[in-house]
Amino acid sequence: MIGYEGEIFPVHPEGKVIAGRQAVRRLAEWDGPIDAAFIGVNRNATIEVVRELRALGSGGAVCFASGFSEAGAELADGANLQAELVAAAGDMPILGPNCYGFINALEGAAIWPDQHGCQRVERGVAILAQSSNIAINLTMQKRALPIAYVVACGNMAQTSQAQIAMALLEDPRVTAIGLHIEGFGDTAEWHALALKAAAKGIPLVALKVGKSEHAQAATVSHTASLAGSHAGANALLARLGIARVPDIPCFLETLKLLHTVGRLDTQSLATISCSGGEASLAADTAHGRALSFPPLSAAQRAALFDALGPKVALANPLDYHTYIWRDTARMSDTFAALAGPETGMTLAIVDYPHTDAADWACATEAVLEAARSTGRPYGVVATLPELMPLGVAARFMAAGVVPFMGLTEAITAVEAAAQPATVTPEPPLTGGALGPAETLSEHASKAELARFGVPVPASLRITALEGLDKQLAGLTFPLVLKAEGMAHKSDAGGVALGLMTAQDALDAAKTMGGTSWLIEEMATGTVAELLIGVTRDEAHGLLLTLGAGGVLTELLADTVSLLMPVSAQDIKQALTQLKCAPLLTGYRGKPAANIDAITSAILALQDYVVAHAPHIGEVEINPLLCTPDRAVAVDALIRKATP
Repeated sequence: MIGYEGEIFPVHPEGKVIAGRQAVRRLAEWDGPIDAAFIGVNRNATIEVVRELRALGSGGAVCFASGFSEAGAELADGANLQAELVAAAGDMPILGPNCYGFINALEGAAIWPDQHGCQRVERGVAILAQSSNIAINLTMQKRALPIAYVVACGNMAQTSQAQIAMALLEDPRVTAIGLHIEGFGDTAEWHALALKAAAKGIPLVALKVGKSEHAQAATVSHTASLAGSHAGANALLARLGIARVPDIPCFLETLKLLHTVGRLDTQSLATISCSGGEASLAADTAHGRALSFPPLSAAQRAALFDALGPKVALANPLDYHTYIWRDTARMSDTFAALAGPETGMTLAIVDYPHTDAADWACATEAVLEAARSTGRPYGVVATLPELMPLGVAARFMAAGVVPFMGLTEAITAVEAAAQPATVTPEPPLTGGALGPAETLSEHASKAELARFGVPVPASLRITALEGLDKQLAGLTFPLVLKAEGMAHKSDAGGVALGLMTAQDALDAAKTMGGTSWLIEEMATGTVAELLIGVTRDEAHGLLLTLGAGGVLTELLADTVSLLMPVSAQDIKQALTQLKCAPLLTGYRGKPAANIDAITSAILALQDYVVAHAPHIGEVEINPLLCTPDRAVAVDALIRKATP
């Protein structure tokens, strides 16, 4: 316990003394109210206890037992038993099953069956974990992070992680919420959580497990092989304005930053150290992230020159050497000068020796004074976590300076806290299982998309080669001929380009063989080829993937994914993130693609998907040929639920 002063009573059929408290034999023997209960009996008995607690008007219960839906592969009755548990609870809130419970460090109450490392706090972060063991470990952190609540969510048979987080948002003492997520469940609930958190100004950060890429079970398109669950989770979190971090240390350091200074107002940082090696480490660690090192302004250079003299090369990251070590005033001036208005956070790299850190007090005082005088966000980073003394860390926290433990963790936290937190107002389209599905032919796929405004070439499906010249009378040369029913047509010789006469088309059809062909007008003037695909991500929704198209799609793997629906602005922003984006804007003097035409084609594809959302498995255009004037879908497929 952590200071709880209310009544606690155990229940045991033998009336034992448990932890110094006399147990009652039955719940009904207790004549007072029951605010909350911890149920530590087997899975079958748990259901009966829940039913009785509900009848007694209990405020809620934690269900510790396992063997419910999480054990579906081992126990045939697990899912049914979980349904019985939910029915027994009715409108009484329960956590779990397969759950450790929760800790409230604000009031000092722990409905919890094991050790924990929480201490009483007046305000702090809330942590919700789908793993009880991870929840225990997080309580044991020694990083000066004040934890207000820890909730182990378990199976979430009745009360979901998003619902719990929404309830915790009502407590004004909660400064940020950290979410360890194994699976999302109802994405509409998560959207409601994100909107509520944004309205209250409470930042959310996620540690989402399941990075391994895997295509969907029935993969027929390039898109499905490129957009696995990791892409879907990233797209959902981005849509919700929730930062995603890669591991537990970064999770804790990000929560610490958000608790101390909140979100950062710009995606930039400055670092200062007394070592060129540390300056290089900082620069390398930030490389490739959504962060920049703003160049020093003239005013900053002047202030730094006054503090450091002529022997120091002025730059960001800054190596200020040790000329001014122990001169706290000049150190403070140096640290303050680096925190420009374009800098999201300034990081001072200071490793405190665990032998004798007395001579490092000047650095502590200098950072504290710089933070006070500038009012800008500051952090102090120990490159090794063990080189940040807890006493020093607590002093920094009290002054609103973030004591970071680990350089990678610090820069990851800065990147997460500076990420734009805009929540898309419209909830994502839901996913869910599709069931039996069929794949339409290219001709049929294009016809369906064309009805919704997707530009496709003028074409003709032919099943006989006699009188081919008359059949082609309505088309304009050059033409493209494709054999139907052939997988990977380009690789298998099933595509012939640049056909200038009916005889060319006839010769090509005889060479490639087959019984039916699609022949269409050939697009010219192409400056770029794009992949535009939609996959049904059961966990996250309908996922739109934009990428480099053509025969090298999977080799290049140059894609960005968004959850639908999307806006024209979303599409244009996503296109700029592709490595092939320079082709779209005019590369080495070549003409630019028509971005508005590309956007219109993608929005038309979206119109089709929205109209058929419950039935869509995959839709792919590959390639969408982009010219200075138009964008045209020259190959397409649709996989949808069998009627």
